[in-house]
Amino acid sequence: MSKKIKKKNVNVVNEGQEVVDSPFKIYVERFKRNKLAMFGLYLTLFVVALIAISWIYVKVSGYDLSALNHADRNLPPSLKYPFGTDKDGRSYFIRVLYGGVISLQVGLIATGVATLLGVVFGGIAGYYGGATDNIIMRLAEMVSSLPLLPLAITVQATFSHLTRESRFMIMIMFIGLTGWTGLARMIRAQILSLREQEFMLAARAMGIKPSEQIRRHLIPNVIAHVILSAVSSFAGAIMVEATLSFLGLSVQEPTPTWGRLLNLAKTSTIMKDQWWLWVFPGIILVTLIIGVNLIGEGLNDAVDPKSNVKFNRAVPDRKRFNFFRRTQQIEKQ
Repeated sequence: MSKKIKKKNVNVVNEGQEVVDSPFKIYVERFKRNKLAMFGLYLTLFVVALIAISWIYVKVSGYDLSALNHADRNLPPSLKYPFGTDKDGRSYFIRVLYGGVISLQVGLIATGVATLLGVVFGGIAGYYGGATDNIIMRLAEMVSSLPLLPLAITVQATFSHLTRESRFMIMIMFIGLTGWTGLARMIRAQILSLREQEFMLAARAMGIKPSEQIRRHLIPNVIAHVILSAVSSFAGAIMVEATLSFLGLSVQEPTPTWGRLLNLAKTSTIMKDQWWLWVFPGIILVTLIIGVNLIGEGLNDAVDPKSNVKFNRAVPDRKRFNFFRRTQQIEKQ
């Protein structure tokens, strides 16, 4: 009687036939074993949950972010006001947490735009090569050479006469349109390597359509790198938005943003006597950035082939296993 030995990251399909987990599942297992990365994930989820709760509270209760309460001006933290109040008597607890809504919106949308452009341009450059590759890579070099912050300031100042919503969308599109180059290079390098692998050569020999090759074989192998780059872009987008807000070039009052709240600490008197005006938004912003960066480091360790965690590098999934078997049978014939 044969014995079935259960191996990590290996599934038994039929008797005597083993198929290892997909690379994505292996990356997830590596990430879960990284305690620092998991701490960053929980830290990020905690901050995001607080921001989401504050957003729901403002929308459901009809809380007016611009309402003035001069009787409670510049109060230090207390049970009634955990983060104190500002010069207009507004609860700083709600304003600090709600200030993350804009940052998350900018981070998510801008990252989505940058990721989409990076995957498309990098995929086209890596798959087709030649003149197409050269044109896209030269374009990426031009975009990456632009001074991001001075250019962002110039763009926002140029369109300062537009409505709040228009300026907000311009800021998001600017961050997205200038943040795709790193991912494009990464995707290009991965596809250049993958397209010379045996399974891709066999796919082309069998006449499989390019779109099918990309969907079935290339995308599953680069998805982890896409997620890694998206996490890094998300943190960068939040920092750009906070910087523009600090300079007064982002969303204007009464909507709070972390950058505008930090901008309140303009004088040494405020920094010393009204420390809560800059400490709490700074703590929340730094906590979120640290959490996201820890996630990024964990993803990098999981994707890095030089990781100390060793896995059996075999065929990644059942479909590809069967694909190879059919290819071998054709070659024997």
